[in-house]
Amino acid sequence: MSHLFTPITLRGETIRNRLFVAPMCQYSANDQNGVPTDWHMVHLGTRAVGGAGLVMAEASAVSPEGRISPQDLGLWSEDQAEAFEPIVDFIDSQGATPSIQLAHAGRKASHTQPWNGGDVLGSNDGGWDIVGPSPIPFEEDWVTPSQLNLEDIENVVSDFARSARRAVESGFRVIELHLAHGYLACEFMSPLSNTREDKYGGSLRNRCRFALEVTSSVRSVIPDGMPLLVRISATEYMDKGWGIDDSVELSGWLKEEGVDLIDCSSGGNAADQNLDPFPGYQVPFSSRIRREVDIPTGAVGLITDAAQAEQTLRNGDADVILLGRELLRNPYWPLNARDELDDVDDLWPDQYVRARL
Repeated sequence: MSHLFTPITLRGETIRNRLFVAPMCQYSANDQNGVPTDWHMVHLGTRAVGGAGLVMAEASAVSPEGRISPQDLGLWSEDQAEAFEPIVDFIDSQGATPSIQLAHAGRKASHTQPWNGGDVLGSNDGGWDIVGPSPIPFEEDWVTPSQLNLEDIENVVSDFARSARRAVESGFRVIELHLAHGYLACEFMSPLSNTREDKYGGSLRNRCRFALEVTSSVRSVIPDGMPLLVRISATEYMDKGWGIDDSVELSGWLKEEGVDLIDCSSGGNAADQNLDPFPGYQVPFSSRIRREVDIPTGAVGLITDAAQAEQTLRNGDADVILLGRELLRNPYWPLNARDELDDVDDLWPDQYVRARL
C-alpha cells in the first residue's frame, strides 16, 4: 500500500488516509451571521465523497470582528454550531474525518469577497473596526488597526476556547488553529507587525505568547483524545521578519502545549513579500520542523500529482499532505490517486464504481 493511503492516528483519532482537504475560504456564508449554507454542505461533502481522509472546513471566525469578510463562516453562536451539524454528519457518513479551522483575521479583517475586489470595507459599507497587536496597517492604504489591550487579548483567547467547545458540540473530530497568513496570531508573532513593549512584544517568546495562550486554552476545553493541529507561516519572506528558525522554536513550544501536527504553510503577513512559489516549495519547512522538533507535520502548496505527494511522504518530509486548489479543480483527485498508486477502488462510492474503468 502507498504511504499516502495508509491510515494515520493522531491522538485518539484514526484517519483513513493521509490526504487532507486544506481549509479554503468560500466567502459564502449567509450575510453577516456566519452560518454555513447549502454551498458548504455540497463543497465539503463532495470532497468527503471524493476520498479525502480529513475534510477541513475553512477558517471560521471566533467572533464577528474576526471575519475576513461579512460572508465568512463563524463559530461564535449556537445557530452556527447547529447549522454545521448536518454537514459534519455527512462528512462522517462518507468515511472522512470532519475538521474545522478556527481563526481571527486581525488587521486583515473587514473586506469584500475576493471576486468583488477584496476591497477594504468601511463601517458605512457593512464593515467594522479592526484590531491588531500594534497600530500598523497591512498596506499603507488599508485601515490602521486599533491596538488590542490586555483585556482585549484575554477576551480573544476566551473566544477561541468557546468556539472550540462549539466545534466539539457540532461533532467535529479535529480542530486546527489558524496561526498563519498574516492573520491575528501571525501578526503577534512577527516583529514587522508587532512593536509592543509589554509581555506580548519584544522577544520571540513574548511575541508567541498570544498564540501559545490560544493553543493552551483550546487544548484545555476539548477532549483529551481530540487532535489539535496548528497552521503556521513558516517564513514570511521578509528581511528582519519571521523565519524558519523562529518556526522551529515555536513548533517546540506548541508541542509542549499539546499540539499534534504542524501544518506548514508560509507568507501572508507582508504586502511586499518576496515569494516565488514552485511545486512543493513549502515541503522543506515541513521536513525541517518534523526532523528537528520530532512532531508530525503536514506539507501543503503546489502539490498536484499523486507521485509527488507519495514521494514527499516516502522521503520523510511530512506525515500528511494537504491539498487546496487541486481539490477545487478536481474533488475526486483522491479516487484517481488511489487507482494510480495502489490500483484498488476501495475509496470509490458504490454509486460511482461503474465509472472507474
